[in-house]
Amino acid sequence: MLRRIITTGVLTILVTAAPALAQAERKSLQVFNDVSKAVLGYPTFTIFDDVAADVSDGTVVLVGKVTMPYKRTDIERRVARIEGVRSVVNRITVLPVSHFDEELRFLVARAIYGNSSFWQYAAMANPPIHIVVENGHVRLTGVVSSNVERMLARSLASSSPAFSVKSELKTDAEMREILEKLKTD
Repeated sequence: MLRRIITTGVLTILVTAAPALAQAERKSLQVFNDVSKAVLGYPTFTIFDDVAADVSDGTVVLVGKVTMPYKRTDIERRVARIEGVRSVVNRITVLPVSHFDEELRFLVARAIYGNSSFWQYAAMANPPIHIVVENGHVRLTGVVSSNVERMLARSLASSSPAFSVKSELKTDAEMREILEKLKTD
């Protein structure tokens, strides 16, 4: 079973690692890559949404959080149309509507992507740092280049009026290690 975080950084690594995997895994990996493209290509998928997928024998389990109910349904439909997907288990939850959370999302996004260290990410079509805000609590997900960037992003997010900030950011090196382990399993 493949479990991966859907981010642009992971997609780049997965595409380069695909030829090294066994044929049986290649099929699941190809389905996963198609799921990643479907989610990242969804026009209303933003840095405030976070979706991960498990792919095993044609069954895709979607988990994560999105800001609007229609995104949950639309993502499921997009994934269900992918060749090789036999069933979709949708465990994506919708974040509660909150004026405070909405303001906090934008404050944290401006703090991170407004910092010159993250301008290269801000210019991307799908920026790799996702900011999930739920009931005043911030969770950062995605992939950054270095541990320094990970710490800086957490520090910038912590300067907001959030009740708590949790960083689940991974570095490129950590993602490569995860992929190496998958190759040997």
